[in-house]
Amino acid sequence: MNAGTPIPGLMMNFPLTVHHLLRRMRDVHPHSKVDTVRAADGTVTTASYADVVDRATRLAAALTGLGVKPGDRVGTFAWNTQEHLECYYGVMCLGAVLHTINLRLHNDQIGYTVRHADDRVILLDASLAEQFAPVLRECPGVEHVIVVGDLPEGVEIEEAISYENLISQAPATIEWPEFDETAAAALCYTSGTTGDPKGVLYSHRSILLHALSMSGTETFRISNADRVLSIVPMFHAMGWGLPFVCALSGADLVMPGRFLQPDPVITVVEQQNVTWSCGVPTVWMDVLKRCDQLAAEGIQVNLSSLRRILSGGTQVPTELMRAYRKQFDVEMVQGWGMTEIFPGATVGSQDSVAGRSEKAMWDQQSAAGRLSPLYELRVVDSDNVTLRNDGIDVGEIEVRGPTVASEYFNAPGTSDKFHDGWLRTGDVGTVSSNGWLRISDRSKDAIKSGGEWISSVDLEAALMDHESIREAAVVGRPDDRWSERPYAFVVTDRAVSDEELRAFLSERVARWWLPDAFETITSIPRTSTGKFDKKQLRQRLLNGTPTDQG
Repeated sequence: MNAGTPIPGLMMNFPLTVHHLLRRMRDVHPHSKVDTVRAADGTVTTASYADVVDRATRLAAALTGLGVKPGDRVGTFAWNTQEHLECYYGVMCLGAVLHTINLRLHNDQIGYTVRHADDRVILLDASLAEQFAPVLRECPGVEHVIVVGDLPEGVEIEEAISYENLISQAPATIEWPEFDETAAAALCYTSGTTGDPKGVLYSHRSILLHALSMSGTETFRISNADRVLSIVPMFHAMGWGLPFVCALSGADLVMPGRFLQPDPVITVVEQQNVTWSCGVPTVWMDVLKRCDQLAAEGIQVNLSSLRRILSGGTQVPTELMRAYRKQFDVEMVQGWGMTEIFPGATVGSQDSVAGRSEKAMWDQQSAAGRLSPLYELRVVDSDNVTLRNDGIDVGEIEVRGPTVASEYFNAPGTSDKFHDGWLRTGDVGTVSSNGWLRISDRSKDAIKSGGEWISSVDLEAALMDHESIREAAVVGRPDDRWSERPYAFVVTDRAVSDEELRAFLSERVARWWLPDAFETITSIPRTSTGKFDKKQLRQRLLNGTPTDQG
């Protein structure tokens, strides 16, 4: 019997483009709000989704008047604000490519990404103009700079265009161009610690599919009843997709601007009745510490509106998650992702399961989360042999799916990052038979001592369970006998001896894993996205130079 031939389905070929999100904001959730923090005391300005759509439309019309065409790159150098959200939709729906410039990179790298992206127009937050001005002088391809807000006194941007003046004079309607859903929508650059940043070119289709995936009850769990404090920078992996997830659900967005310190974050949560937030663990460690300080002063912090925090970017300490549950009844969970795959490829939960002990629940919470829809994971060994997803076999994690990059933008020589249709993540770990991912290390951070592997991630997690340790980073130090031995950098609230830390760790890890030395520092160097910069720590050890004490 001959094999049959599939016949075409008879459903509409509806393009999955960001236009759909814009129309949904306008037609379904016009009264949802975007609140932007304008001062450290929590002062906000408010716009409706309908207002944002109107202003984004005017921006698109204005950019068209400046000669921006589909496919052109438009950069943003800005905080999380209403205006940045307008740029998201105005640029993408025009068919241009939004390049969200990482303002935490070194100026040389910022300039590299602007030139590499070939940005024609830059939308610049006035408060960042002084930082960006020297970069601009090295980027002759930039034709127009549009400034949001008033330039600080003494700072000049030649021929700068006022954002408010520009959109106020632009038409209120535009004939949106039609294009294929596979067209590029946005460009983000990785923040790797070696080599030049690499561009990830997101398609409209990938953005829509990611937003749909993250809107489920197994992932972000955001509804139109939520008020979402978007702490993750909008230049980092599209702000973890929140501008799109909230557009689908109709949740209110609270944009913190540049006010990301503990006091303004606490104030905003209290005053704006924030229900959902996100961010790297450091942000929430600092908030928790400040809450404890205020409580000691007799000032009680009210975070009762907050129900969920999604954290990631680095291992989230289990004790931090416990503390938020115990003190504020907030579910803090961790997720895993990358610029190349969007955040949320895995997401955890603290759901109770009949018959499961509390210890088992928290043990599961120490994992990176459960596999999200539209993603597939596998584990491979050093010979590229696929291992079992059994929670035991350890290898490099590879991922594929419609929201995963297939190559880097204009980056020859990077094909080694992709393997047989899968993306090599550089993370080492296990995947269980029911889709739970456990990261044991970055491949470059694992410590090989005496022929055996030591997980720096597990050591760091164990150290951060200590009540007086706020942060910990473990790297391998060259050793004549063992090849490498663990060396720990710690940030503490009080003086803690090496003997105390060894005794503490001895109850949690194998004795041969115990670091040979502990160094107390005031802060651990970080990459532009808040991850520990272990390259810098290793270099200091290699050179025998003292670590910066802040």
